[in-house]
Amino acid sequence: MSPRWNWDFEDERRPAPEEAAPVPPEIPSGGEQHAPGHRRRLAAIAVVVVVASAAVVVALSGSHRQASGSTAELHGLSRPPGPSVAGALGGPTLQERKAVNSVLSYTPFVRQGGTRERDVALTFDDGPGPYTPGVLDVLERHHARATFFAIGRMERYFSESTSRQIRDGDAVGDHTENHRDLARLTRHEVREELFEPLARVELLGGLRPRLFRPPYGSFNALTMREMHALRLLMVLWSVDTGDYLRPGVAAIVDRALANARPGAIILLHDGGGNREQTVAALPAIIDRLRARGFHLVTVPRLLLDDPPPPGEALPTSLKGD
Repeated sequence: MSPRWNWDFEDERRPAPEEAAPVPPEIPSGGEQHAPGHRRRLAAIAVVVVVASAAVVVALSGSHRQASGSTAELHGLSRPPGPSVAGALGGPTLQERKAVNSVLSYTPFVRQGGTRERDVALTFDDGPGPYTPGVLDVLERHHARATFFAIGRMERYFSESTSRQIRDGDAVGDHTENHRDLARLTRHEVREELFEPLARVELLGGLRPRLFRPPYGSFNALTMREMHALRLLMVLWSVDTGDYLRPGVAAIVDRALANARPGAIILLHDGGGNREQTVAALPAIIDRLRARGFHLVTVPRLLLDDPPPPGEALPTSLKGD
């Protein structure tokens, strides 16, 4: 690892061409006999500028009013037909981010939410990748939201999918830069693995992620200290579909449903290999969960609606990817 942050992905961003400076009106030749007309033209230009500025202020204030709509409107149980206002602003609402802070005040991790509400969170690891658009197509058709734990280096090739998640109002979390086993790394390496994906999401227009999932479910005390420094909440899972092993569409569906309970966090994958089975299984998973009365929400929404109780013991290891 380099002793400095690896910012080379910024080099791939081409600067926008500079806008041409406005050409000032020519001062007519002929001396003072043309000055009154010139002054009138300058006055007319000033009026146009004032009117245009006022229009911009009105438009921005209207946009602000729209963005400050109720949480129910922005993050209802169904995904709106187009990009949500919350998604356009880069992710979870202020109330949901406060919910993450609240949970962090008494625990560094969650495996599931509370059990009072019938909320379930679908989560996807190892993307973005070539199968992520297929996952997003299904979510959009079914008006459902999910949480994606992205690998930073994959943003070099598939960042449009993460931008699409942000626009849709999905939650984007940190799954490290290179999908390494954090328990085997030095402090500097751990911090680099955790930090760079945060910067990448911000460069794509999203808010800095507050959620983190460790690759392979691997972490140690050093991982926890670096997470605390970056104010990250570790999100584990209560249901593992094992879809990364490609056991078949029916098996993925059955495993997702078998242990689905109120507050469940279900582990799926949109990257890291061939995810055709996951994409094919997703419609049935959504339909059957809803048939049982479950609401599909992001992890931040899950924590807002019904956070987990304090006092849960931190697991030492989890099987996963």
